[in-house]
Amino acid sequence: MAEREVELDVVRATLGEAADLHRRVSDAQAAAIVEAVRVMREALGSGRHVWVFGNGGSAADAQHFATELVGRFARERKGLAVTALTADTALLTAVANDYGFEQVFARQIEAVGKPGDVAMGITTSGASANVNRALQKARDAGLRTIGLTGRDGGDTGRLVDVHVNVPGMTSPQVQAVHRTVIHVMCELIERAHA
Repeated sequence: MAEREVELDVVRATLGEAADLHRRVSDAQAAAIVEAVRVMREALGSGRHVWVFGNGGSAADAQHFATELVGRFARERKGLAVTALTADTALLTAVANDYGFEQVFARQIEAVGKPGDVAMGITTSGASANVNRALQKARDAGLRTIGLTGRDGGDTGRLVDVHVNVPGMTSPQVQAVHRTVIHVMCELIERAHA
């Protein structure tokens, strides 16, 4: 019985912390989220592309974001030009082997990014070298840049045109809110393209 109470306490504490962090982000980051959506809608509406990337759970979030917009989130509409740079394992491993893991996204941005496109890096730490190199490459090539970060935003927050920060201190906390932010972004982008 004591173990069950401990488990119930863990569930309540974890969900309570997630709810609190969601409220903090809602209060502090709503305008940044709307601005990020505006930048992406503008690019997509003018025939440009959104490139999204991250590592680990953030790679999964990048793929989730692209999937919702190429397919559909909540309503029928045409597919949108959004690509996760995390999905091609042959390319990722070749670039990592030949150029170093820090270059896996920057090399792709160099190859496919065009002025007017958008590069969105997702990182719970704000310190992912490969994400930050890609964002710098994107800026240098005339792409708009968006960072979806955690903690204090790190170097990523200082590199991007639009910074959406989830100030959680652990990756699981940040990723829980990142998923909600991604869903909100999908909803707002989709409304403009329905």
